[in-house]
Amino acid sequence: MTPDQSLLDLSDTFFSSAVALYSVALVAFCAQLAFGRRPQRARELVLAGGNPVGGIRDGDLLDGDVADATADRAAQRRAHRWGSLAAGLTVLGALTHAAVLVCRGVALDRLPWGNMYEFATAVVLVAVVAYVVLALRSPALRHIGVFVLGPVVLSMVGIGLFLYVEGAPLVAALRSAWLAIHVTAAIIGFGIFMVSGIASALYLVRTKDEQKPAEARGTGFVSRLPEPSVLDRLAHRTAVFGFPIWTFAVIAGAIWAESAWGRFWGWDPKETWAFIAWVVYAGYLHARTTAGWRGRPAAWVNVIGLVVMVFNLTFVNLVSSGLHSYGGK
Repeated sequence: MTPDQSLLDLSDTFFSSAVALYSVALVAFCAQLAFGRRPQRARELVLAGGNPVGGIRDGDLLDGDVADATADRAAQRRAHRWGSLAAGLTVLGALTHAAVLVCRGVALDRLPWGNMYEFATAVVLVAVVAYVVLALRSPALRHIGVFVLGPVVLSMVGIGLFLYVEGAPLVAALRSAWLAIHVTAAIIGFGIFMVSGIASALYLVRTKDEQKPAEARGTGFVSRLPEPSVLDRLAHRTAVFGFPIWTFAVIAGAIWAESAWGRFWGWDPKETWAFIAWVVYAGYLHARTTAGWRGRPAAWVNVIGLVVMVFNLTFVNLVSSGLHSYGGK
């Protein structure tokens, strides 16, 4: 089948548009953090047995606190508007991002993850969709949007600059039904682990700040991050969801390897690092239930897991040689 060049060109246009939308959303998320204001006085009143800012009557406050409470309300409204704008742009960006793969798949009459460009594009899309779903379920997670969209924009720019390839039919080694099974599972697992790793990194930042004396704690973006327990729970739940999917991807890959190469496992670099990633995430989930490893030590294991996944996607595919080398073409 001859590729539909007009659809391939449209896919490229959607890719550039998705990067632009994510970039504007990132700016809006930054504005949410910059213009938002943590209601410190309200927090003190709550700790003292009072009401939150939204329920404070002016007569309940001291002379100078009425202006502070009013400023807090205005800052919260302003931050909410920026956050809503950022969330809307992120959803629009995700739809445009999905159109990149849909157009490419239709143009080539195949699943659009037969090379590194398509695989990495799909992984980032899964990460964005996972974040959007979580943010819709828990609006407080909008505050981590800048830390999700930042890596997303950098990843998309890197994908476009260094991994882009013209649309072409699948190489012979990938013409198998296992492409839809093994690679799809790997994409979903990797995308979910990306969100989990970011949540653990933010948890480390947040708990590091909480360990400082009250007067030395950060008053900028760190103070506006969700509570450590929220970030830790997010990291754990997404890892729990992603781990069986990644496990299935590794098993499906072994079955495909037996069908294609006559052996289930050969310690090819890609296979080896996929297994290392599986071990790290198994270690993280175990650490979350082990005394002495809960909290920061477990979070570090999760961050290392994300580093291993990124290393497996980039260095192993692009630099090392092995039976999976065609994945970089």
